Amino acid sequence: MDGLSDCGRYGISIIAFIGSVFSPWYRWAGRRDPANHCCINVATYGAGGRWTMTERGRSALDLEEDSIAVGPSHLRWTGDHLEISVDERATPYGTRMRGTIRLHPTALTDAEVVLTPEGTHVWRPFAPTARIEVDWRSGGVNWSGHGYFDANFGTRALEDDFSYWTWGRFPHGDGSVAFYDADRRDGTSLETALAFGPDGNVARTEAPPKTRLRRSLWTVRRETRCDPGATPRQVQAMLDAPFYTRSAVETVVDGETVTGVHEALDLRRFASPLLKPMLAVRVPRRTKWR
Repeated sequence: MDGLSDCGRYGISIIAFIGSVFSPWYRWAGRRDPANHCCINVATYGAGGRWTMTERGRSALDLEEDSIAVGPSHLRWTGDHLEISVDERATPYGTRMRGTIRLHPTALTDAEVVLTPEGTHVWRPFAPTARIEVDWRSGGVNWSGHGYFDANFGTRALEDDFSYWTWGRFPHGDGSVAFYDADRRDGTSLETALAFGPDGNVARTEAPPKTRLRRSLWTVRRETRCDPGATPRQVQAMLDAPFYTRSAVETVVDGETVTGVHEALDLRRFASPLLKPMLAVRVPRRTKWR
């Protein structure tokens, strides 16, 4: 899930992993035991922004029909909103991250997009249009804004099926739009554009042309969808890694100027064994939990 504040100064991203796809530990273990490589990654942006991605073993995982807990943090569906409780140590300095995030969907969707011909990867945008409330108890800034919640499922490593992808979700009208473009390893491509109504209605829509964004600090190639004659731009840097970038981007869709969360992922870079020791510094592993 992710969110941007109404004032435009703050952002958040939270990813719960069972089988931590970006973990060097999971890769080194042969990706044979997903439950033994789980984590809740939290990143906050703006004043006081922090990052945590502590990988834990199977003893830390508690999975129920309406909740997932990994060690001291959990996500729970309450019936009308998603509640996330965070109690972690920031990497690499160990400062405390404690707070509660509540995501209130305007509606839930049953949309499912199969990303590869073999069905090895599936995207489920559960709540593409939502309101978010962020309440930090550890010196953070409390705020509210627009949010988003989805899930990805896979049976093969991302770098085995994709070489590059770019994704973005943007509030649009009284709903939202999402664009998912990918280059597959077999030489084919994915181009998906979905429009979401406030009632949860989902429809495929015609996407504006792909338009280049300036490369990230690690020179990751970036592009998004934008009306002809307009120029997209980054309005907030969120995460820069050698193979991945996340940012708040302003673009124009069907004549409307919108700002949402955008990501680009270079999986050829991620596949390099040289990156794994670098990632291990940012992703500590804790195997035991009581």
